Amino acid sequence: QVISDLVCWSVLVVLVLGVIVWYVRDSLKVNDVHQKHVLITGCDTGFGNLAARQLDQQGFRVIAACLTEAGASSLRSLASPGLKTVLLDVTDRDSVAGVVEEVRREVGERGLWGLVNNAGRSVPIGPNDWMQLEDFQKVMDVNLIGLINLTLQCLPLLKKAKGRVVNMASILGRLSLTGGGYCLSKWCVEAFSDGLRRDMEHFSMKVSIIEPGFFKTRVTDLNHIESDLKNRWDGLPADVRRSYGDSYLQNYLKAQAFSMNILCSEDLSKVTSCVQHALSAEYPRTRYGAGWDAKLFWIPLSYMPSCIADLVVSALLPTLTKS
Repeated sequence: QVISDLVCWSVLVVLVLGVIVWYVRDSLKVNDVHQKHVLITGCDTGFGNLAARQLDQQGFRVIAACLTEAGASSLRSLASPGLKTVLLDVTDRDSVAGVVEEVRREVGERGLWGLVNNAGRSVPIGPNDWMQLEDFQKVMDVNLIGLINLTLQCLPLLKKAKGRVVNMASILGRLSLTGGGYCLSKWCVEAFSDGLRRDMEHFSMKVSIIEPGFFKTRVTDLNHIESDLKNRWDGLPADVRRSYGDSYLQNYLKAQAFSMNILCSEDLSKVTSCVQHALSAEYPRTRYGAGWDAKLFWIPLSYMPSCIADLVVSALLPTLTKS
């Protein structure tokens, strides 16, 4: 009995010490952030816009890539004079090459400390048999191919600084809830990031993945998503519409709006604080779950047997009422 009690207490002490060491290690910060350049994509609105402003306030030398001049101008008005904006379309190879050259001139011999791949799109999203091949391509070009291209172009600068890559994935990169290219692209971002992290470990680089739950951004803009779904439904062959039933679209839109209104958080800082930690921590985490729904529901569900996940996801979608 004495030995058994001793073993139990020893295990408890080791666990407590392990937690303390983890928290201390997790709180250690890098030095000289004022000398560190960070390139962030998708800064017109949402996560990228807020992260750029927060990192600017923290002292990083931020290069914020926006898709539009209006977005860039708005961001500059909210940031310090030290924040630099560039125009970038990640699907345009010439645009990517031009921005990388501009970044190269800006960072000089210091290299690039951080690359935050945040640019993304969700639409078209919906049932797979409502899609055409080019619909998948549109999303993959932004969320995956554009991300990979920019990362590869920036690697020499990142290796020089022994820097960090922070890739914006999603809980939908763990658990596919719907068709279209979005979930597919985020699963691929997870795989690319894991491989890159292991490759770049030789060069003292770090690669982190952020997995947000549902937040109110342009990616989850219901007006945009619903408009696309309605147009898509109207363009479906008659036999496909009949297979779903006349009321399916409206039921689908209602179920989607109900779920999104419950799940979507307005507090984008839950995500951008993960970006900040990944760039400023001495020991950044491999993965960051962001949002209560991601941490308490979606990520645990992703570890469940597929049959359980299927039941949960099915409960969120309408049933068929064939005409």
